[in-house]
Amino acid sequence: MPYFTDPIEYLQQEVAPTRHLLLNHGLYHRLQTLPDLRRFMEHHVFAVWDFMSLLKTLQRDLTCVQVPWVPTANPAARRLINEIVLEEESDVDQQSRPISHFELYVRAMEECGANTAPIRRLVAAVAAGRPVAQALEAAQAPESVRQFVTTTFGIIQSGKPHTVAAAFTFGREDLIPAMFRQLVGELRDRFPGQLDTFTYYLDRHIQLDEEVHAPLAQRMVRELCGDDPERWMECQLATVQCLEARIGLWEGIKPGKPYPMPA
Repeated sequence: MPYFTDPIEYLQQEVAPTRHLLLNHGLYHRLQTLPDLRRFMEHHVFAVWDFMSLLKTLQRDLTCVQVPWVPTANPAARRLINEIVLEEESDVDQQSRPISHFELYVRAMEECGANTAPIRRLVAAVAAGRPVAQALEAAQAPESVRQFVTTTFGIIQSGKPHTVAAAFTFGREDLIPAMFRQLVGELRDRFPGQLDTFTYYLDRHIQLDEEVHAPLAQRMVRELCGDDPERWMECQLATVQCLEARIGLWEGIKPGKPYPMPA
């Protein structure tokens, strides 16, 4: 990596071709009907769920969540991740009631008639202590969903906070506003009054991620990588891995193909 180049700008430049493929994927134009949208949500909700594990991994690694408490090494990163956790895990709904973004998404699925049974089976299996792979099996998740979640947890299990932060930042927070903006305007016009919770979720993510979370997350990556070129390269590779996994997730959402129901 050239030393005269800002490392964030360099990383974004290097991953731009893969990011472009994702943001210009044909899936966005195929969401024409409510059944199309339901199919999308039934797959995408797993990404909403495993995002929280990226977030909580960073909170675990960068703050102290043990008793007795001790101060961790990087106060700046500690503050950054705690600010993001506050809104992702305990934001507010349209009536200003506390709710996580995952729970808000599941509520939006229920509102439009999407099938929430698979994601509920996964959460129940994880809550019962089953490994993620077994929970995905219990959910009868499609192969594309399993590959996506497996990629996420592979990065989590790497034990490298900077690569987890890169996946969180450039595979999610920095990406989501551009990705969701393509959906929200068309959906609101096409289905007035039928997707209020979902469009609120999308609007909320666009606002928070673009204005608050993405800048905070980028600062966190800077804190964790510093001037170490090896860490920056690992962040670049993790980002491409996440973007490619998202493309694979989108490829698995076939028009007219129903979500697999319990046997």
